[in-house]
Amino acid sequence: MKIVRFCAGGVESCGVLEGESIKAFAGEPWGERTLAGVEYKVADVKLLAPVNNPPDIFAIGLNYRAHADESGFKYPAAPVVFIKASSCVAGPEDAIELPAMVPDEVDYEAELVLVIGKTCRNVSEEDALGYVLGCTCGNDVSARDAQIKLDVQWARGKSFETFCPIGPWIETDADPENASVKAILNGEVMQSSNTNDLIFSCAKLVSFLSQVTTMKPGTLIMTGTPSGVGFTRKPPIFLKAGYEIVVEIGGVGTLTNKVK
Repeated sequence: MKIVRFCAGGVESCGVLEGESIKAFAGEPWGERTLAGVEYKVADVKLLAPVNNPPDIFAIGLNYRAHADESGFKYPAAPVVFIKASSCVAGPEDAIELPAMVPDEVDYEAELVLVIGKTCRNVSEEDALGYVLGCTCGNDVSARDAQIKLDVQWARGKSFETFCPIGPWIETDADPENASVKAILNGEVMQSSNTNDLIFSCAKLVSFLSQVTTMKPGTLIMTGTPSGVGFTRKPPIFLKAGYEIVVEIGGVGTLTNKVK
């Protein structure tokens, strides 16, 4: 099932996408979904980020073996956790904005994103995926100069406005442990991998984070990015105004954003 948030006639709603139609429902995606009896054509609405103002955005660094290799780091003994500001969420087709203070080394990171569906605290790895509503596509946009050169931690470089595009929907039937992950920049494939290359599986991440804090419905977990990011290339490749970046997750969907 594909759960969307959308805007029609200036009103934001949630719904279930079936083919080219959306059946609206009352309530949040992780609550009881009561169909409102209203149906929209996809062509007549604007799709929004499928999670609005998430309680938390947890992101995981160096979680693909090949990405750790290209970055020159040893595999971590435990998940490398950082947090992105919830205000940096953007939706499908929204522009990624280059920040005025650090516009020159903005990088893409294609990621499978888990959406927590029910309150999650101290859960086992075996039970962890039962707390996940579904998956969406995400881009952990990163200002590398702020992240690596100017600051001693990653928060600023990861949290500028529009630096967390997600969408276009929450897919509840995807297999997060075996999903292809691609980033396509201006039509050229830059990243291509599969979540089976994760150092820490999706179930492990949910269980681990649930031992840190209580995760509420709507919490996002960005599971890490594969090799092929811009800053490791020779010469480096960074996002510029006018570029188009596409994140494609097998079994989930395709997220497209342009840069301005």
